[in-house]
Amino acid sequence: MQTIENTIFAVLANKEGQNVDPSKFSEEERRAHGETHYRLGKIYYDKSDLDSAKGHFERALGFCMETKDFYFEFKVLGFLLRTASEMLDSEASESYMRRSDSITQRAAGELGTLDAEVFYNLGLVKTYYGKFEEAVDNFQLAISKSKKEKSLEVLAKSYHALATVNYQNKKFQQALNCLTQLSKLLEVLEKNYLKGAMSLLSGNIYLEFGDYDMALKLYQKANIYLTTKSCWNLYGYILLGKGTILRKMGKFQHSLWHFQMAKEAVNGSQFKRLQSLIQTEMDSLNDSSVDIYLDQKNRMVHEKVLGTIDFKHRFILLEILFLVAKNPGVYYDKEKLTDLVWKDRYNPMIHDKLIYTSISRLRKMIEPKGENRKYIIRSKEGYAFNPHVNVRFNQEHYTHVKSLGHIDISSPV
Repeated sequence: MQTIENTIFAVLANKEGQNVDPSKFSEEERRAHGETHYRLGKIYYDKSDLDSAKGHFERALGFCMETKDFYFEFKVLGFLLRTASEMLDSEASESYMRRSDSITQRAAGELGTLDAEVFYNLGLVKTYYGKFEEAVDNFQLAISKSKKEKSLEVLAKSYHALATVNYQNKKFQQALNCLTQLSKLLEVLEKNYLKGAMSLLSGNIYLEFGDYDMALKLYQKANIYLTTKSCWNLYGYILLGKGTILRKMGKFQHSLWHFQMAKEAVNGSQFKRLQSLIQTEMDSLNDSSVDIYLDQKNRMVHEKVLGTIDFKHRFILLEILFLVAKNPGVYYDKEKLTDLVWKDRYNPMIHDKLIYTSISRLRKMIEPKGENRKYIIRSKEGYAFNPHVNVRFNQEHYTHVKSLGHIDISSPV
């Protein structure tokens, strides 16, 4: 311990160790320098200074002895890959991925027995290359091995990694099951960053379920855990998550405030991925030319003048609106409406009055006063959505922002 503490002071005295030649040190000194830069890198990483963190992690990597430091080398590369992904540095990301792959292959060949940590690292490398099914097998082996080895930290990380892979594969309930196991484990394992990451991922899952109240509670819990650890690198993502929930709830102004806070909370030149996500959301909500905003997945309608419109249980009216709005200018006659909305064969005795009444009610709900033909227009051909108004359908933007190595900064190393 004294060696590492002395090395910290030596590193800080020497412009943070930038000019140190690893080959001039003994094995013990190299390990001390590597551990020092690793610790300093983590401090900067937690404080959201990714440039400084990257510098220290790269110097820590320089002190690794390839034949002896499998786990340490891989751990450092894990942080470097996360910073590269967040900074959208594809060249660095590819380099770290290749080196991680080489290390795991070397460890698998040179170690006599493959323990839980080796299987965990093998799984991570598989996720980097998008081989999720193979990664699942590795993480399950890591979970099994870590239980036998009583390695609680590896067990916890493996549960989180397996949950993340299931989330990426849209197997949300399976992901939640893994996090439930992780939650029980973290009752005895004091890992606040992992607790924060678990709460953030759980919030993302409940967001997919449409349970906004639970998602908000989980984001708040994530913030509490990470604040306790004085860790701020996920703060912007928590604000982004809250803003997304508020958008889905139709609280667009509050949503914009959260996106703006998220944008101001982090250094945009370093958190490029987060900034891209935020900017996409803000551009969508800030577009004043949009007359009506339709979110079919969450059954939400927001009209520029009227605000969010509460359709309550008027599902038929929503079906009509979403149907015609998807094809502005295309007329739907009574036969088509009966078939597509009511799933029935048109009968004028039954459906004429039903269609007329439904369209009339829909217009009253979505048309601003004095513009009772702004959205739904009629001709002898039937009813259509006005092609001259600007309608926007909700899109999930995250899939359009690249996550290098299929990993983001919230994933524990």
